[in-house]
This record gives sequence, C-alpha cells and structure tokens, in this order.
Amino acid sequence: MAGFDANEHLTPFRDARGYGAILFDRTQLRQPDPAWFDPAHWGDAAQPVGDGGRGGAWFIDMGEGGDAVLRHFLRGGLVANLSRDAHLWRGIARVRSFAEYRLLRVLRARKLPVPMAYAAWYRREGLSYRAAILMQRLPGVRSLAELASAGEASMAAAGELVARFHRQGLDHADLNAHNLLFDDQGRGWMIDFDRSRLRIPATGWREANLARLQRSLHKRAGARPRATVEADFAELRAAYDAAWQRGY
Repeated sequence: MAGFDANEHLTPFRDARGYGAILFDRTQLRQPDPAWFDPAHWGDAAQPVGDGGRGGAWFIDMGEGGDAVLRHFLRGGLVANLSRDAHLWRGIARVRSFAEYRLLRVLRARKLPVPMAYAAWYRREGLSYRAAILMQRLPGVRSLAELASAGEASMAAAGELVARFHRQGLDHADLNAHNLLFDDQGRGWMIDFDRSRLRIPATGWREANLARLQRSLHKRAGARPRATVEADFAELRAAYDAAWQRGY
C-alpha cells in the first residue's frame, strides 16, 4: 500500500464497540466524525444505492459538504452467512478501506476518471474489523448495465474507457457493467476498487477483467437476446483493442 501523501491525515478514535482510525484528505474535510460512517447517523439524508452490488452503499446529503457516497465493505460467498461485514484483522496495512482510498488517490493523480476519495474508516473489534469509505458522488450518471438494458449504451466508449485504465496497469477486482458509469455527454468513470491493484499490463489479467465484464452484461441482459448482448460486447472489445493498440 502506498505511503502517506502531504494531504493525508490519520485520526485514531475509540468508542464503546472498539477502536480504529479515519484516514482523510485534509483539503476536502476538516475533521470527519466516526459517526459519519454509520448511515443511521444521517437519517433521511442517507438513501440506499439500489443499482448493482450486494447493498451496503448509501447516497449521503452532507448539507454544506455536498453529496457523497458511503460504502461499507461487505463479504460475499459462504462466509457472508457468518458475517456480512466483519473482516479478519491482519494489521492496518491490510485494511481494505485504506487500500481503496489510497488507490483512488493514485488513479486521480494519473488523471484517470474516478471519484474523489474523502475519507476511509475502520473499527477493530477483537480479531475482526469493519470498514467503510466516503467518496464523491458523481452527478447525473448511469451505469453501463442500465444503459445497455435501455439500448442506449455506447459500447465503443466503454471499451475505450477500460483500455485507458488497463494502460495504467489497473487490475479491477470486479469489473462489471455496474462499475462503469456515463453521463449524458458520454463521459465515463470507473468505480468500486475494493481489492483492485496496480500491476504491469499483461494479457492474463486484462483478459480476465474483460471476461468478467462480458459475463455481467449477459447476467443483466433481461429480455434482450443473447445474440444482441454478444454483438454489444464485440463492439466493446473492438474499441478496446483499437484503443490498446494506439496507446489510448
């Protein structure tokens, strides 16, 4: 995990349930409160995000602080039956929210279109911890999944967007059609970088990313014929290959 930059600040805290810390950007926040990472703190100003994922995300109206997204780090698979949000403590260097926060900052420094990270939080409780991240809400965007279902997606733009990130070595751990967002002007963003990492660009992991994206397009196809989804992905893949060849 990358080291601190000049604007990072780490604030430890202790509450009735355990102890932890908040890592935040001093240019964006003066002093975040641990309560901010509990959606109940915001009341009606917190609205669940319904598009994609397993839940655990809310749109937050922070008043003068603007609009944000709060996302808790959840577990999938069979272990989720034991606990949806408790992770094995392996030291502060392995805290998932801190890793994503820092990765977002690196990606923004490389001029890639990602949300701004405001703050990352964890609270340790014995041998486990819980984590969350607070970040910029992107206004007026729709996911590739939603756009494709409505027949309004630019698959070429999606392919070029993925190639742009791959050129920078971003191996997305869950590249699916909900994690590519576009506004009405066709500008695209990538989101949700939990467990993602920067690597040397190589065929293996790039192909794995694209295969995952292809599966997600089929999964969210609804009533659209399989042949239509395949044609959409072929367009995306052609644009990706062209962008890769020209170095984006």
